[in-house]
Amino acid sequence: MIYDIAHRTIYKYDAPVASARCAMRLIPRNDRGQTLLSHRIELSPSAEILNERIDFHGNRVCEARILKPHTRLQIALAARVAVERAPPPAPALTPAWENVRNAAYAADSLAASSPAHYIYASRFAPLFDAATHYARESFSPGRPILEGAIELTQRIHADFAYDPDATHIATPIAQAFERRRGVCQDFAHIMIAALRGLGLAASYVSGYLRTFAAPGQARLEGADSTHAWVSVWCGPEFGFFDLDPTNAIVVGNDHIAIAIGRDYADVSPIDGVIIGAGDQDLDVSVDVKEAAI
Repeated sequence: MIYDIAHRTIYKYDAPVASARCAMRLIPRNDRGQTLLSHRIELSPSAEILNERIDFHGNRVCEARILKPHTRLQIALAARVAVERAPPPAPALTPAWENVRNAAYAADSLAASSPAHYIYASRFAPLFDAATHYARESFSPGRPILEGAIELTQRIHADFAYDPDATHIATPIAQAFERRRGVCQDFAHIMIAALRGLGLAASYVSGYLRTFAAPGQARLEGADSTHAWVSVWCGPEFGFFDLDPTNAIVVGNDHIAIAIGRDYADVSPIDGVIIGAGDQDLDVSVDVKEAAI
């Protein structure tokens, strides 16, 4: 599947901003079943300095400095990406979760692909007893790792309500867990904390999710969305597999990964510093459609 992606972010400021510096993680990854065919980022006003680099986790980071005073900033991404993921193995064929846990703790590599980076608590995915106990229900002794992880994915989907008004970026996940409400970011962090509480390695993935119009209705431009899901390490033989707790599915060709990290703090789409005063408004639109080849 080949997709054309358009992602637009607009900031509007109450008072003129003298200058801005930002780091953008918007460009799809070029690995794990994806091939980045082209990409372009445009800023208005334009940036005096614009650099692109690859961070430790393999994410493409575009850094910009805008030195012109402005009251509106638009960041637009256009990208084309091919997605062809291999299906996961039969869950029953993956190792017992205890063996995977022991292998993660015994890992002697600090390469970006090592599970060692994803087994400890992080800023947005702290360990807490309630999540660990919740995960234990899916990981009986000797159960294959992917079987347990898929069941945990399905339970989160069944037990938690999607409610965009229930949380915000600063809401602790223990609070979202207690309320049983939140959004994809919350569900990903809860699942990561639950798995790490058992000693299992799990990373946070940000990306785009292709959506479809309801039967009989036209597809709306900008109706697709940014999304978050979880990548679970299934041992040295199988590596990482991605699961989407918001939708209770194994990640397939409708998911397009942008960035991978320990949690949201590593993959924030846009962050930075502005020199100015007053409030700001934010508007984000995403459109993902099959490329016309």
